Amino acid sequence: MSEFHGSASRGSAPRPDRTPPPPTRAKGLRHRLAELRGPDVPAKALDARALAALAANPGCARRAILDGAGVDKARLATALGAPSGFGQSQFALTRGNAFEARVKADGGAELLRLVHARLDPGAEPPAGAAVPDLTAHGPEGRTARTALALREATRAGGWTLLDHPMLALDVAGSLAFLEPDAVVVHPDGGWSVVEIKSFPMVDGSADPAKAGAAARQAAVYVLALEQVAARLDPVPEVRHQVLLVCPKDFSNLPAGSAVDIRKQRAVTARQLARLTRIEEIADTLPEGTCFAPDRPAEELTAAVEAVPAAYAPECLSACELAFHCRERAHAAGAVTRLGRPLRAELGGLATVAEVLSAARGLSGDPADPAVAALRRAAALRAEALRTAAERAAPLPADDPSVSAGEVRACP
Repeated sequence: MSEFHGSASRGSAPRPDRTPPPPTRAKGLRHRLAELRGPDVPAKALDARALAALAANPGCARRAILDGAGVDKARLATALGAPSGFGQSQFALTRGNAFEARVKADGGAELLRLVHARLDPGAEPPAGAAVPDLTAHGPEGRTARTALALREATRAGGWTLLDHPMLALDVAGSLAFLEPDAVVVHPDGGWSVVEIKSFPMVDGSADPAKAGAAARQAAVYVLALEQVAARLDPVPEVRHQVLLVCPKDFSNLPAGSAVDIRKQRAVTARQLARLTRIEEIADTLPEGTCFAPDRPAEELTAAVEAVPAAYAPECLSACELAFHCRERAHAAGAVTRLGRPLRAELGGLATVAEVLSAARGLSGDPADPAVAALRRAAALRAEALRTAAERAAPLPADDPSVSAGEVRACP
């Protein structure tokens, strides 16, 4: 006779619980981001330019979740009815690729010469530098192959040129794969980032705005390289001077300039650390939220508006959704559309209506420095307008102190 353990007797064996488990949102982050992007929509790679722009506006949860999910913001903006002309033209891309190919010709001889002259003139000249093969399957494979090549080059000594290596950087809980133009390993084992741009370098200097954008991109690469270096023993030096290579005086000849990116690196690291983690933003979204561009415009608008944005005029040159966000900020009367410096000066006053109400004395705490300054400015403005009106008022025609001719001659 078989025995039954426990309190159940024959004929009353416990039945399996067929009650479905309660719904849960605890899904893998990658699966959740794919749902947000759309089941059949490929992910758009997050590059260093996008990361630099994201770091410049860390309070924008909208851009963080869209970039983290790999959403094509240009297509999304078009589907929302607010297309943006942000991005490089095809002509600029073709010109840039041709110039980069020229710089890297002959095994990168000219590029290495510039690195030696601008970044490491005390080292031996780069004759016969190694150029390892970095091809591998997928971004993860290329990242691993790059890390291996960096380790081998550091131990071997001598000059090594890594052409389009692949680096990985954790950004708010989502892994971003980055591809700098080149990374050079010096004979002393140090690593340097090389940025190749197609804008000109006239008389040894480039356009400050464009050079600054290139420096911020290079800072992202330096941060990713530092994570690779931290896994080696001994830890190699990731140099904070990068090489910017541009056409010389509107020609096709390359010119190089050493750029110190310590400030940009510190700012970018601090801003990226401030980003809200992607899973935290995703958990606040309603179930079924999807940013696929083939969805109806009303559904897409609701999905985008479910994520708060932090619009500023600087977004117009850095984000494909800037026109859409500007329209919404204008409709809401947000003061951010007037610029971040002004927004910072206004403290807790977030809309134009609140600012005007405080200035007119209808609301606001008089002890608030922003409110006090607004009321003082409003009083000065009213006094100036009153004085101007009094000066512009015509004198009476019967005033014996002024002749009619003088009255007509008044402006």
